[in-house]
Amino acid sequence: MPQDGKAASRPVASSKLAVLRKHPIFCDLDPEALDQLCRYAKHATLKRGATIFSKGDPGTSMFAVISGTVKISTSSPDGRSAILNLISAGEIFGEIAVLDGQARTADATANTNCEIFIIDRREFVPFVKSQPALAMKFIELLCTRLRWTSEQVEQIILQNLPGRLANALLRLTEKHKLAPGGRTIAVTQQEISEMVGMTRESINKQLRVWADRKWVRLEHGAIVVLDAEPLQALAEAGSDASGD
Repeated sequence: MPQDGKAASRPVASSKLAVLRKHPIFCDLDPEALDQLCRYAKHATLKRGATIFSKGDPGTSMFAVISGTVKISTSSPDGRSAILNLISAGEIFGEIAVLDGQARTADATANTNCEIFIIDRREFVPFVKSQPALAMKFIELLCTRLRWTSEQVEQIILQNLPGRLANALLRLTEKHKLAPGGRTIAVTQQEISEMVGMTRESINKQLRVWADRKWVRLEHGAIVVLDAEPLQALAEAGSDASGD
């Protein structure tokens, strides 16, 4: 993976502190421990489409996103793809394989131009063992990931398209803590289709119905949620929801 070779520079060192200090997992570390973690973090810049790791790779590093979006996905031998998560600035990923020492469970790709921090497992695991409170926070993170995955499976099995799509849009707005007055989700219709397990054509048709009702606005490479209440009603109605 390309690295910019500037990890020792003052601006990068400063940004390490800023990113890690704001992260809910690392924010309670004492200054000395946070400084130690920053020394482990290496800075890298990635172009859109760059592979960060592939399913089955050894879990040698954990990552924190500084800017941009990382796509966590999987694919079938016949070329079908499913997006499991979109990781944004301030979030971490790759922690599962780092903590259990097993192979990667999915692919990670730069969904946009990205800046990331890379923390090697050989340094991170001993660090976590020396910080019991941090270990508990990672347990909480893994529980959150499991709940997210369980909800995705439940939606795909039990909900119809309107319910699935409404749920996905609402979860993305909540996940990225977007302002209520302008809930712009930087996601394409193809990406949404891979998240909810339906064709892009079906997604486009449903979104256009909602756009006519002024629930959403469609933009190039983005969807703006204008009225969350009817989407919430569809999401809560589940398999009984009607989008027509």
